[in-house]
Amino acid sequence: MKDSYEDIIGLPHHVSATRPQMSLHDRAAQFAPFSALTGYDAVIRETGRLTEKKIELDEGALDQLNAKLQRLLDALDEAPEITFTYFKPDARKAGGAYQKKTGVVKQIEDTARLLVLWDGTKIPMDDILDMEGDVFAAFR
Repeated sequence: MKDSYEDIIGLPHHVSATRPQMSLHDRAAQFAPFSALTGYDAVIRETGRLTEKKIELDEGALDQLNAKLQRLLDALDEAPEITFTYFKPDARKAGGAYQKKTGVVKQIEDTARLLVLWDGTKIPMDDILDMEGDVFAAFR
């Protein structure tokens, strides 16, 4: 029995004289997997992204935080540098993340319950977990 490809095995590889050869990158791309669900990968990554729950302070911790806030109010004219640890809610899913921000308080918006730093950062008072700085030396 004769092999069905015997007649072409010895022939040289065909190269077109009229069409340019495809680059290796383009040749590989034509075999890349087809993504039938546009955006599915982004949804999977978003679902896998972890968030934290907001810590609810007990009465003792709230009292200490309120005392620190009062001390900060008293020392506002001295422009002390404070490091705030506060909860920032996630815009896309339940929970959020705790962040640290160091700065000097420019003003306090009582009605909105916000601390405004000189760089424009607004920190909600209800989301503050802790405040650190030299002005709180008595609390250590």
